[in-house]
Amino acid sequence: MRSPRMQDHRKKEKGFDKPRRLDNTALPRGYAGSGRSPKPISSFFPKPPEFKKTKQRDQTMTTSKNSAPGPVGTNATPSPNYVLIGGMKVGKSSLFDSLSASGMEEITLAGIMTAIPRGRLKNRPGTVLDTPGIYSLFSTNEDERASRDILLAPDIAPEASRIVLVADAKNLKRAIALVLQFAEYGLPMLLVVNMIDEAASRGIEIDYARLSEQLGIHVATTIAREGIGVRELARSLDEARPVSRRVTYSERIEQFLALLGKLMPSDGIESRALGLLLLTGDTAAERYTLDKFGPGMLSQVLQLVQDVRRDGPIAVDIELSNQYQAEAARIAEQVQKVEPPTKSSLLLSFGDWCTQFSTGVPIALGILAILYVFIGSFGATFLVDTIHDDLFEAWLFPGLAAIIDPIPSAFIQDMLLDPDFGIFPTGVFLALGLVMPVIFCFYIAFGFLQDSGYLVRLSILLDRLFRLIGLNGKGVIPLIMGFSCVTMSILTTRVLSTNKEKNIASFLVFLCLPCAPLLAVMMVILARMPISASITVYGLIFSQLLLAGWLAAKVIPGKRSQLILEIPVMRLPKPWPVIKMAARKTYFFIKEALPIFIIASLFVFLFQRVGGLSALEAALGPVINTVMGLPEQSVQVFIKTMIRRESGVAELEHLSTVFTNLQIVVNLVLMTFLAPCINATIVLFKERGARAGALILVTVTLYAILLGSLVNHICRLTGITFT
Repeated sequence: MRSPRMQDHRKKEKGFDKPRRLDNTALPRGYAGSGRSPKPISSFFPKPPEFKKTKQRDQTMTTSKNSAPGPVGTNATPSPNYVLIGGMKVGKSSLFDSLSASGMEEITLAGIMTAIPRGRLKNRPGTVLDTPGIYSLFSTNEDERASRDILLAPDIAPEASRIVLVADAKNLKRAIALVLQFAEYGLPMLLVVNMIDEAASRGIEIDYARLSEQLGIHVATTIAREGIGVRELARSLDEARPVSRRVTYSERIEQFLALLGKLMPSDGIESRALGLLLLTGDTAAERYTLDKFGPGMLSQVLQLVQDVRRDGPIAVDIELSNQYQAEAARIAEQVQKVEPPTKSSLLLSFGDWCTQFSTGVPIALGILAILYVFIGSFGATFLVDTIHDDLFEAWLFPGLAAIIDPIPSAFIQDMLLDPDFGIFPTGVFLALGLVMPVIFCFYIAFGFLQDSGYLVRLSILLDRLFRLIGLNGKGVIPLIMGFSCVTMSILTTRVLSTNKEKNIASFLVFLCLPCAPLLAVMMVILARMPISASITVYGLIFSQLLLAGWLAAKVIPGKRSQLILEIPVMRLPKPWPVIKMAARKTYFFIKEALPIFIIASLFVFLFQRVGGLSALEAALGPVINTVMGLPEQSVQVFIKTMIRRESGVAELEHLSTVFTNLQIVVNLVLMTFLAPCINATIVLFKERGARAGALILVTVTLYAILLGSLVNHICRLTGITFT
């Protein structure tokens, strides 16, 4: 989360005056080699760079000269500083949120107003820093200078720094060029290729093993917005090592760098990186040289710099950038294959039809019907029933019973196999037999839509409709992502341009979008009921999305931005890569969700055994029954829902014989519109702030209770029972 730029009054603080570019053209006559006695070199510089804290949220963190933040009073050796570096919108902030523990501070460098978030790493020593986007080591843009100069700051302890370079898989060549530039620092590096699913959707295939071999560093792959690959990345941080492949420059530059290596031996940062920055007139590099080697050395080096600049045919930064781009292109050509754009006139025409109202709406409705048949009928009915009957009932239930029956403790037997509260029936089997097959089908369907290029065209089609709810067509991205995971959907609201749009999208996602696991079990339950139940539940979701969005657009202040999107070509997706990616996403989801299912089941089992569930049902039962017409067993459904949505709806499926069809519909409405799981709530407060987060949470809770009560009473008054 990037901090806003400091106000003008911060520029006046001591040590924050913008330093003058220091080269011989800006120095007084007689300096650097003339007959006149020069002034002390330090007189031409602001104070040496200081590490300023602009905000601190964890008072146990402190900054010392040569150590990362740690408990006050410790004198530990420098712990690793993992600096996230990469272009704009490549997923650095998502990775920062995933890698860092609670307690984050924001720091600035002298002369640069851009703040850099820094936090402790989770479950290991060290810190992680989230730098602004950077496209070139030699840029003069202030944000990009912060990303470059952070490695020269003395308080960061350069000798303990590690570079985690984050790449967008769709723009690999640009990332490789950055790798080659930052390789000159000589610091250990790790390359993280993010958004690999989006690259696959555009027909880009990358040989990551060969890429690692070409660069000589470890390459990790992630889908940061969904948390896929993040744990593996955290475990591989220790594998960071210096890049083995370096660029060979022109003869005059190589001679300069070789001479500099003799004059200024490496001290954390290699002299090659320092020399390249000095050649491009970087003031931070000049200050670093002054601080480390003294004014005499700086004077000598600046004279050498002038000689190299004078002898070159073009500006040094342009010459260097051209060489990096050429080398990056050679590497990219060896490690990636890009599917050529389609030449099919039918596909091109179909892409145009998808964006036109007269043809786009029927196409969208047709695709929606296909999705319902594939996910609802095939996944939620055929696959779920097949797994339950042919695998669980036929093999696993009898096998587990045979293993557990000899256990002498009846308590342990009930804890494991009790049909109402046991870990296996309500935890393991519901996750694997009910949620997993449907979410796998969802990811396959979503992958085909993404790979074909249809989702972007859907954004264009819905732009006019979304204007009514204060968004533009780009709002389709977080809303569709909400049908996958509400937590990640809130994170993807960052793609929206204004705070108004981000607040509206977060509110709508939090209010009425069922995540994939909830949608999966919902489809299983509704498939066994009359079609009127499905029309009611899905109709309420759609209508309340529009109504709540329209009201939010009127109430929430701010402006809506215009829609600007890159439109990929329409193409026929390749089934096997889509299925592999869906399997990978499903695996990571189950890997994360299964322990939570088990913990939720164990918690409810123990809560029931000590009498807590009965007491809670007795206390809340009359209110729930009177206001919403629900039985007392709904309490345990809501308890599991608070832990994780899909766990609660799976419990509803487990107890479906206790509820009438009307009560099931009311329960589904409540679980859809009530606040999502704890993870989503935490992310909401982190992204939107305490005030907006609390307001959204309270509004959503009251809205859900009111809507559930209205559905119950209206259906009872009109005699609708969904039977």
